Amino acid sequence: MVDSMTVVYSMQHRDPRDEDLIKGTTGDWEIILGLEVHAQISSKAKLFSGASTEFGAEPNTQVSLVDAALPGMLPVINRYCVEQAVKTGLGLRAKINPYSVFDRKNYFYPDLPQGYQISQFKSPIVGEGEVVIDLAGGRSIAVGIERLHMEQDAGKSVHDLSPGSSHVDLNRSGVALMEIVSKPDMRSSDEARAYVTKLRTILRYLGTCDGNMEEGSLRADVNVSVRRPGEKLGTRCEIKNVNSIRFIGQAIEYEARRQIEILEEGGSITQETRLFDPKAGETRSMRSKEEAHDYRYFPDPDLLPLVLDPADIERIAANLPELPDDKKARLMSEYGLSAYDATVLVGEAATADYYEAVMKSGKPGRDGKLAVNWMTSDLFGALNREGHTIETSPVTPKQLGELVDLITDGTISGRIAKDVFDSMYKTGRDPAEIVEKDGLRQVTDTGAIEAAVDAIMAANPDKVAQAKEKPALAGWFVGQVMKSTSGKANPQVVNEIIAAKLAASSDD
Repeated sequence: MVDSMTVVYSMQHRDPRDEDLIKGTTGDWEIILGLEVHAQISSKAKLFSGASTEFGAEPNTQVSLVDAALPGMLPVINRYCVEQAVKTGLGLRAKINPYSVFDRKNYFYPDLPQGYQISQFKSPIVGEGEVVIDLAGGRSIAVGIERLHMEQDAGKSVHDLSPGSSHVDLNRSGVALMEIVSKPDMRSSDEARAYVTKLRTILRYLGTCDGNMEEGSLRADVNVSVRRPGEKLGTRCEIKNVNSIRFIGQAIEYEARRQIEILEEGGSITQETRLFDPKAGETRSMRSKEEAHDYRYFPDPDLLPLVLDPADIERIAANLPELPDDKKARLMSEYGLSAYDATVLVGEAATADYYEAVMKSGKPGRDGKLAVNWMTSDLFGALNREGHTIETSPVTPKQLGELVDLITDGTISGRIAKDVFDSMYKTGRDPAEIVEKDGLRQVTDTGAIEAAVDAIMAANPDKVAQAKEKPALAGWFVGQVMKSTSGKANPQVVNEIIAAKLAASSDD
């Protein structure tokens, strides 16, 4: 885990790994990636008005006079949104700027009533930070955060209601956004996907953005360029408004290949803004890329500079929740989990909470690894099949913990446990009740097991002879004994008795 005071550095000159390079017809290429993630601030009201931000309302029913930019209307900052931005900055281990300024970003578009967007340019509310991402093979890297600034969202243009006209819905106009700008530190689509996944997890832990990409609460502009390893940065293209982690990966891979093909054919890359078409799986040109001067930024005359009270920053910092990296380290320490298992659990706060409830619902010493295995295989599998979430799981943490204990103490075998779990999931009954009423307790009586082994060996002398020559064939007897006892015999005892009897018959 990276200490919160670690100085953030750019990885533009990071030594490329072989798996990160793309093989072209003329040699290797390296992808350089930076992302601008737009995260909608979790707030009931907009950034500069009291209009509702609820998703799914009828078009143009959540629009204040300020949002519609009627003459004489003045913006008033939403204090809660400011606190949410500060909270996010602290969660990203970033510098909080006590002095920031709102600017006007000027451009014309039908769904932007003012003809400008209120944003932040030279003086953002949050400065440099970092996000540590976990990659395949146990590798982790730190992706630098350049800045986080607040801005208001535009409305939405709707083009498919009629063939000859477009419509405008201003419900999103003025909704508070945080634009989180990374440094160009990523080198592959896998790293970009891992970054957005981790960033969304952090935002959800903090409660500052719900991260619902399908509702537009989180979307990314992806900056892609390619270069020969070790050379200077190439010309980048920006892919706008990608609203799926899977699409982010596809857009990067297509765009990198497109640029490499152009360069290898002797062409040059034009800096431009592009869109990703998920149906075709390709990017296409949207417009030439604007520079900052094209937007004619200047401080918004209707809004004073934003000056934060240090006491407020300290108060917000003191009330931060436990974040994913800290929770991962604690789960590994307290329950002896591997880095992989802990990473899976902390991916969603509700999943980590469920696991901890499992571990705390019984006596100390419950098998933490076995609990993870049952959660990530049987429980997750059943939830996915039935369309449930961990929050709506029919199996409670207490019940799953009791099932783990029944396996650990030998009351039931792992095979029987699967039948018990299915019954728990369907009926809601406790595992101990199912085991007793359904007669599923594991047979550990060595006399009964030995009798079953003797009967099978006596009925299959040819198999006994084969097993003497090839001990690996003893597994056949194990399967037969388990079948004859309806899976209730203790597998370890069965193996021990069969091995002993085969060895004794060999001596004879």
